Amino acid sequence: MGYMYERVVYYLKEEKCWIVVVPELPGCQADGETMDEALANAEVIIQEWIDTAVALGREVPEPAGKVSFA
Repeated sequence: MGYMYERVVYYLKEEKCWIVVVPELPGCQADGETMDEALANAEVIIQEWIDTAVALGREVPEPAGKVSFA
């Protein structure tokens, strides 16, 4: 894991997919068919969120430093 942003991971039974939400980065979430895939996709999305915020001159919050799985 690159950044130490909190990640909340859960499974959507009906959709049969895993979701990862990064609460510290509004709107930042990813999915995948497996938990590992969803977490890997989250790493990409976190970087893209940060790159976009920087390009737009927006503040990038410092990670709280905790990682959680729910």
